This record gives sequence, C-alpha cells and structure tokens, in this order.
Amino acid sequence: MTKGSIMAGTAVEMVTTPDGTLVIRPYGVLDSGHAVELRHALVHAVRHLRPLRLVLDMRNVDDLDAINVGTLAAACHLGDDHQVAVFVDNSSVAVAGRLTAAGVAHHRLRHVGASRAA
Repeated sequence: MTKGSIMAGTAVEMVTTPDGTLVIRPYGVLDSGHAVELRHALVHAVRHLRPLRLVLDMRNVDDLDAINVGTLAAACHLGDDHQVAVFVDNSSVAVAGRLTAAGVAHHRLRHVGASRAA
C-alpha cells in the first residue's frame, strides 16, 4: 500500500492499494474549513490520477456539512465523466441518507453503518 497525504496536517489522507484502488480517508468533522482541501483531493484523484476505482472511506468522519455533501456527490458524477468508479464506504446511516438526498446512487454507498472502530 502506498500512503500519502495531500498536505501536512490535513484532514484527508490518500492511500493506493495493491490493486490500484485509490482510497481517500477524510477525518473528523468536515466543515467549510475542509471543503477546499477535500474538493482538491477528489478533483486531483479523478482528473489527474484517474484510478479505476476511487473509494472514499468515511469511517473516521464524525460529520460533514452541506458543502462537503455536495462535493462528494459531485465527485461521483465527475468520476462517471472520467471513467473512474467512485464509492463511499463505511459512512454512518445519517451521512448515507444525506448523500442519497444529494443524488449519490445507492450502489455507490457500501458498508453503511458498519463498525467505526479502526
């Protein structure tokens, strides 16, 4: 596994698995202060790295605001445009509900409500 973060001290970590899946792991409460960083990570991943699969691992996300919900929903559509399969893993039921309401298809949401123990 290759591990790296976008910038030092960030709330977003990127990891590449042996099969080439890019995993983005945001941490904590994603509010407007993290919106630019998350958007940058997602756009960079989809438009420049172009993995076959991009997984947003939400297990360490406590909450996210409407801006970041919209960013995640837009990333799913951007992935479709660039032939990158985007999935959201390990979100809480509440976050999954907000993502669905924002237009994220159910098949993209995997392991909803799974144990958040790391």
